[in-house]
Amino acid sequence: MTTPHDTLAGAFAVGSADLARLHARLAGVAAEEGLLDVAYRTLDSPVGALLVAVTPVGVVRVAFAGEGHDVVLQDLADRIGPRVLESPAAVDGTARQLEDYFAGRRREIDVPLDWRLAAGFRLTVLHHLATDVPHGTTVSYAGLAALAGNPRAVRAVGTACATNPLPLVVPCHRIVRSDGAAGSYRGGVQAKRVLLDLEARAPLGP
Repeated sequence: MTTPHDTLAGAFAVGSADLARLHARLAGVAAEEGLLDVAYRTLDSPVGALLVAVTPVGVVRVAFAGEGHDVVLQDLADRIGPRVLESPAAVDGTARQLEDYFAGRRREIDVPLDWRLAAGFRLTVLHHLATDVPHGTTVSYAGLAALAGNPRAVRAVGTACATNPLPLVVPCHRIVRSDGAAGSYRGGVQAKRVLLDLEARAPLGP
């Protein structure tokens, strides 16, 4: 026997599904027409829930759960623009590459990047990190400072890695201490170990 409660519950469920479809459709239209400052989605990974945010230029932010996704989204709204909307379709390409990376099918995340959240020497460091430290390798903070053209700037390199807005995509997990210890990481030391272990096990061929 159907009760009024069952009827209301069913109506609410249908309404929620309709709202979800409407939200997805509106988000897709907004993204296609360039009406969003930032589109984002979250995805599960071996290092916890990741928030991936993109602009019309490219991926602008990857954030770990420990950073507080709501805090990160507010920061993006303050620094880039207020039109921030969950739009999974806009992030699907990056999400697929990340999933392939975690599954060992891909060594690098090759997507357009929006570098606007980094500047100066930090940006120089991140560019070298993105191009000069390939999958399955590590370099010391001092080594990265040398690559960036300032061998004395070890502390500044550490700051650049600690504030990297694009972890995983720009692989600061590959930077280790001179004694071989993992060192700190924006996603936590355990996440860094997971990533280094994953890359050590993955093949280095094409």
